[in-house]
Amino acid sequence: MVNQGKFQKELLLAMIKVLEFIDPYTKGHSENVASYCARIGEALRWPKEYITRIYWAGLVHDIGKILVPMSVLRKEAPLTEEEFETIKQHPVWGAEVLKTSEELEDLAKAVLYHHERWGGGGYPKGLFGEEIPLFSRVIAVADAYDSMTSNRPYREALPEWEAMREIERNLATQFDPDIGRRFLQVIARDRKTKNNL
Repeated sequence: MVNQGKFQKELLLAMIKVLEFIDPYTKGHSENVASYCARIGEALRWPKEYITRIYWAGLVHDIGKILVPMSVLRKEAPLTEEEFETIKQHPVWGAEVLKTSEELEDLAKAVLYHHERWGGGGYPKGLFGEEIPLFSRVIAVADAYDSMTSNRPYREALPEWEAMREIERNLATQFDPDIGRRFLQVIARDRKTKNNL
């Protein structure tokens, strides 16, 4: 007999591999975001089951990109307005895929709102502040940091210190200030440990 939970996890991991095949620039991105999300959860002293759920939410946050045309995902020039509108659908598509299972409804909600901004102006709903689900706020900062510190088809990776400064500059506008500060503390500790090796 198939273990339903194990089967779901394996299926999600397979979908992430498909996404990495379609968009090689996302290779490792999902895992990095998941790891940062779990570290934020630990820093916030969340219970183990919450940390596990935020890890999985981070892992599948971009799953909707499997429905974005490859020509858009791999484009090396700036996106047109129409192409950007297509990209903006990936949280909606990802949530639709995930919410087919009751077990994954919390992940679907986290994925749907991970591009909302603390000060408003995000997508898909333009939510503000605490209207944005907590897991989505955590993913937002982890996703932004990993995106900034990774090479993309249209730009080189930023140095860690510059990405940290960008996160700090956008506290209370793009990012939940409490979660953003906690994340910066985690990254600062990592950098200090690295420098002491």
